[in-house]
Amino acid sequence: MIGAAYVDIVVNVQRLPRSGEDVPGEWRRTQVGGSAFNVQRALTYAGATANLLVPIGRGEHATIVRETFQRLGIPMLLQDPSADNGWDVSFVEANGERAFLSINGVERYWRSEWFETVNLADYSYVYLSGYELEDPHAAAVILTALERFPQLPVLFDTSPRVDQLTAAVLKRILRPGVLVHSNAVEIQRLGSPDETYQAIAQRLNALTEAPVVVTLDAQGCYYVDQGQAHMVPGEASQVVNTIGAGDTHCGGLLAELTAGHSLEVAMQRANHLAALVVAQRGGALEKV
Repeated sequence: MIGAAYVDIVVNVQRLPRSGEDVPGEWRRTQVGGSAFNVQRALTYAGATANLLVPIGRGEHATIVRETFQRLGIPMLLQDPSADNGWDVSFVEANGERAFLSINGVERYWRSEWFETVNLADYSYVYLSGYELEDPHAAAVILTALERFPQLPVLFDTSPRVDQLTAAVLKRILRPGVLVHSNAVEIQRLGSPDETYQAIAQRLNALTEAPVVVTLDAQGCYYVDQGQAHMVPGEASQVVNTIGAGDTHCGGLLAELTAGHSLEVAMQRANHLAALVVAQRGGALEKV
């Protein structure tokens, strides 16, 4: 998992404030999140083994991350005291939808020497969040490291800010062998205003020659593989909040693919884990 471990400060609100407003909120919890962290927890929940290549810095938020890793028995592969870890305020509305205000930290400053702590050739898949590719320098470092292993399958999780990626970065990541994972809103940002998500998925599938997955909340997920479109229905769930839903879907998908299961089975398992995580208050699955 290449990405970040953030500290989420989760606050419940009836609705998000408009400019100039002051709305009441209710603090719910402070937790470690971040896309890569949530994906790793889903993989662990599903019984798969996955390492986290996320930087842990120095500061009050890094301390929370470090203590969480120690509690969960997650190896700390990358420590860099040059900055604190990032954090965010996660606003959860009454319908379970979430919005984030994020403050970046050490995870924004990727360096080539960070990849010396792992041998990418040892892995079956690599997860990469689009958040890590927003800074052109960080993107160049990460993509250069991955391009040394062209046969290594990559799952690219687009992120809500995929439209912030430069054309050069998108060209490098949307290459053959990269599985694109997105939701219906995010994938629209990779197309023109008049394109449907289905048309964009078909186009990306032809470009990457790998599956393109579009999550559709309670409806399930849509995917295109070898030019053929498929729909896998979702599972009914009482939505508490949607933090980590897409990340958990990625984790379930990777767990099944690394176990050698078919795409159809992997999508069903991913839908199941996503339904579990939206029914709980935390954004990452943990076995109790």
